[in-house]
Order: sequence, then C-alpha cells, then structure tokens
Amino acid sequence: MKSIVSLALLALALPLQAQELQRGRLLYVTYCATCHTEKLHERDKTVVKSMADLRDQVVRWAPQTKRSFTPDELEDVVQHLNRSHYRLVK
Repeated sequence: MKSIVSLALLALALPLQAQELQRGRLLYVTYCATCHTEKLHERDKTVVKSMADLRDQVVRWAPQTKRSFTPDELEDVVQHLNRSHYRLVK
C-alpha cells in the first residue's frame, strides 16, 4: 500500500514540475531575452560555477526587467537556465 501511495504522489508531482519548468522558460523568454540572447550563458568566462551563483545572478539581474518576480518564479527561471545551459549539480 505504501508504494502505491508513493507512486500516486509522484504521478501528481510530475505534471506540476513540468509546469514549473515551462513557466521558467516562458518567464525567461518574455522578460530576460529582450536584453540578451541565450548565447550569453554559453560564454567561456562565466561567473556561474554553482547553483548558488546562478541564483545570485538571476536575483541580481531580475530588477532590470521592470517586473516583480515572486521567489517561486525566480527559482523557475533558475531551473530553466540550469536545465537548458548550465547543467550544474543541484
């Protein structure tokens, strides 16, 4: 019975996780890509060496968008960038 409950909870969490990842991509494309292309994240001299660095950079530059992001939205952008470019260990 315990494994059935665990599987059910996992099945419910997967669509939510996919939704959050998609939201991060959409937020990035809508608000961040207006100032720079995604090639910015592929440069050799990146300051992003860890997830903490990535979070710091997203929080640092978010005000430039003139939009107030929620903490969850900022984390969604971080996760999108990690998945699409940085591939850092969590």
